[in-house]
Amino acid sequence: MFRRRPVVGQRRGPGLLGMAARTAVVAGTATAVSKGVSSSMDKAAMNKQQQGAQNAANQSQAELEQLKAQLTAMQAQQLQTDQAQATTAAAPSAQPDLIAQLQQLTQLKQSGALSEDEFQAAKAKLLGN
Repeated sequence: MFRRRPVVGQRRGPGLLGMAARTAVVAGTATAVSKGVSSSMDKAAMNKQQQGAQNAANQSQAELEQLKAQLTAMQAQQLQTDQAQATTAAAPSAQPDLIAQLQQLTQLKQSGALSEDEFQAAKAKLLGN
């Protein structure tokens, strides 16, 4: 039969199939790690984008509240201005009535219907003294 040839030296390394298998394992691991990193980066980017959108919404809400407060303050100021104008408008109309009443008191005093003391008391009452 056939004789086997004696082994001259020992093999070094895994051989061609072993190297191909090792390369496949390394490539598969690299692909899995790459996908994991990519997925993590995508999630981080989405979280950052959502936080940015949330911050923008919060800022818009704060601006809206500030505008409402300004509007309320302006309305209150306008109301005060309107009340002041109404008071100012009422004062001149009251003043002619006061003058007319003082003239009537003077006429009553001159005609003798009122004494000096009665005239002074009525005048003080009209003037609020």
